[in-house]
Amino acid sequence: MAQNQAAQKLIANNKKAYHEYFIDETYEAGVELHGTEVKSMRMGKCSIKESFVRIENGEVFVYGMHVSPYEKGNIFNKDPLRVKKLLMHRYEISKLAGKVAEKGYTLVPLQVYFKNGRVKAEIGLARGKKLYDKRQDIAKKDQRRETERDFKIKNL
Repeated sequence: MAQNQAAQKLIANNKKAYHEYFIDETYEAGVELHGTEVKSMRMGKCSIKESFVRIENGEVFVYGMHVSPYEKGNIFNKDPLRVKKLLMHRYEISKLAGKVAEKGYTLVPLQVYFKNGRVKAEIGLARGKKLYDKRQDIAKKDQRRETERDFKIKNL
């Protein structure tokens, strides 16, 4: 495979984050894993639905990311909900820390995937949506579906 083509295999996706938040910027971060967690991830046993990201002492951590224990593992299996460190450049972390200090911003994991054999997480700098914003998004989605349905019926 060519080096410029990044082979990506999606492990987990957080669709709920796009419904709950406006995503302003996205960043890619490596995930620090131990032992059998990587094997479990290769089997797709990961969930980020209830997870969130925090910056503590100049380091980025993801909380609530559930990585199921490896079935064939033994005493080396780690706690499924342990806090995992995200690997990012120092300037990115300081930029994110400044943004999160502003009112209304938070960090949310959007995707976990393999990229060139390494586990990566895409995190988003997000602002919370109000109820009326969510309703507008649902109305737009319904309208788009209806126009696609009408277009499909016309072309048959």
